[in-house]
Amino acid sequence: MKGSTYRRCYCRDANGKALGKACPQLTSRRHGVYAVRQELPAREDGTRRSFSRSGYESAKEAQKVLDQVRALLALPAGDDAEGQVRIGDLLEIVSKDQKAPLPGLAETRRRFHAGQPLVSSLTVGDWLDEWHASKKRKKSTLRGYGSHITVHLKPRIGHLLLDRLNVGHLVEMFDAIADMNETILAENQQRREQQARATWGKRSRPPASETARLDQERAKLAEMPPYRRVTGPATQQRIRATLRSALNSAISRQLLTFNPASHVELASGKRPKALLWTDERVDHWRATGEKPSGVMVWTPAQTGQFLDHAESDRLYALFHTIAFRGLRRGEGVGQNRADIDLAKGLLTVSKTIIQDGWDVVEEDPKTEDSAATIALGPLTVAVLTEHLARQDTERAERLEARLPWYETGKAFVDVDGSWLHPEKVSDTFRRLYREADLPPINLRDLRHVAATLIHAGGGDLHTIKETLRHGTIQLASDTYTSLLPQVDKEVASNAEAMVPRARRERPSGTPAHAPLTQAPVDD
Repeated sequence: MKGSTYRRCYCRDANGKALGKACPQLTSRRHGVYAVRQELPAREDGTRRSFSRSGYESAKEAQKVLDQVRALLALPAGDDAEGQVRIGDLLEIVSKDQKAPLPGLAETRRRFHAGQPLVSSLTVGDWLDEWHASKKRKKSTLRGYGSHITVHLKPRIGHLLLDRLNVGHLVEMFDAIADMNETILAENQQRREQQARATWGKRSRPPASETARLDQERAKLAEMPPYRRVTGPATQQRIRATLRSALNSAISRQLLTFNPASHVELASGKRPKALLWTDERVDHWRATGEKPSGVMVWTPAQTGQFLDHAESDRLYALFHTIAFRGLRRGEGVGQNRADIDLAKGLLTVSKTIIQDGWDVVEEDPKTEDSAATIALGPLTVAVLTEHLARQDTERAERLEARLPWYETGKAFVDVDGSWLHPEKVSDTFRRLYREADLPPINLRDLRHVAATLIHAGGGDLHTIKETLRHGTIQLASDTYTSLLPQVDKEVASNAEAMVPRARRERPSGTPAHAPLTQAPVDD
């Protein structure tokens, strides 16, 4: 097919007519620009068409473009009329937009041989919706995917063509999230300061002179943005994981050949190391209100203080079981009575109850490793025996009083036998430890307390891994390596206390060991 490069200008005569080749200044190499014209395969209806583009500063630059066009035209075999029309359609579309880049040869060849559209109109947002709708996962997992897509991915990159998405776009997206975090922190701080100005800090009513001022400050507070949570490193890692999974699926469908989400560097999203509430840390928290880590764990003594206080609460047996056997909150709430063998001292985790929004749903455990049978200590057996007997009594009393009782088969239930709501369980836990004047931990961190008790009882990382049902010992190691050495100090102290000694303290002036040379013994 005919094609060429040539020089042209946009000069016009007095009547506004383009001079074209008649322009006298075309003899100067500095005048005008270079252009490309290449004849394309005829359309399906047989009409002729061509690829045209201009604006190149040199003949060499124009020739390079012409060579690219010809390489694309050479993709179909000589007898592939349909393929030639497809390539012609692609180049005709590109020719109409002077700013559109030429299609890449390798990508066009891949799409051409895969039978895919050569001109893709599929956006990132469209693909994320299609991918999300096709996923078969737990509701909680799908809800997490949906949140990442709706809140972060679609608003920032959803408009981009899927095959044009690159690492730079994702770097810009996460930079924008970081900028938004700074804004949120600043607005939260401003709201805290305004809230302090709008609050009368005394128990007595404010005097009339202060009432008007407080009303003004409260009006200002009402106009300020509400408190918001930042998108932390761990959440950013999960957002990237969602996008990476979606793009890997696009690769398997031959829509992409490269996954830019796999090449974006983010700050570590690892969970903070667990730390014990030592006396020094408790004193610092009481003085400043600051927690040393996002994951804090009670000592055995503090755990005992909590359990002593919680013993009168109807959920005591649940908290006791979590503290000693490390059940997750949803596993404890979803524990079936039939899966507790008190005679053998065994408990099997087979179901979990989680939140879907505010509603609760029952699902299988988090992972295959989570569904397992663990041993119960004699004290836990006794606590569960008493708890289940009390539950039977409650059931009989309600039925006798003709009050409703729901036969859910769960070991831990509400007053009418229905499922416990996970968040209400957490609320009860927080109330109890506050009443016991203990430093704060989350209910999920009571599971970490179980790790300290297992270790203090002589268990190693493998035992912790098996009891808490981690997928790998590496996960247990990453979580507890900063915690267990502190328990080891208490274990070491207890070990020393186990050995009876005639003298606990060495008298002043007594050498630490026998002299290296001793006086001869008289016969």
